This record gives sequence, C-alpha cells and structure tokens, in this order.
Amino acid sequence: MPSYSDVQKAVQVEKFKIWFAWLCGGIIWLIITNATKNVAIVSVITQVLLVVLGVLSTIAAVTMTNRLNKKADAARREVLGDPE
Repeated sequence: MPSYSDVQKAVQVEKFKIWFAWLCGGIIWLIITNATKNVAIVSVITQVLLVVLGVLSTIAAVTMTNRLNKKADAARREVLGDPE
C-alpha cells in the first residue's frame, strides 16, 4: 500500500506534466502565429486557431487537474483510512 507522501508526489508530478504540456503548446502556437503574421489570410486563421485551441486546451487542463485532485483525495482517504 502506498504512503500518503507517495500519493502526493505522484499527484504533483502529474499536475506538472499537464501544465508543462499546456505551456509548451501555447508557446508553439505563439511561435507559429508570429511566423505567419505577414501572410494575410494565414495570419487570421492562425490567430483564430490560437484563441479557440487555447481556450479548449485550458479547459482540458483544468478539467484534468480537477479530476486528478478528486482521485488524489480518494487515494488519501484510502491511505489514511478516513471514512469520508
């Protein structure tokens, strides 16, 4: 049976992975948008995609973090033997 410390460390690592991937994706989209700023229609398309995909990826990252928090709370209860 894992200890409470092990559960917390695993949760912190997973949260870091989620938000690091979100940050890297955002940086890549900003680089692409900057690279296409001089091409009229492509620039507009990439800016719209940046906004839409940015909002969607943020929602996904927050949802994943919330679900991870719920799983961590359940694991904490199991490890510590709390009833609820």
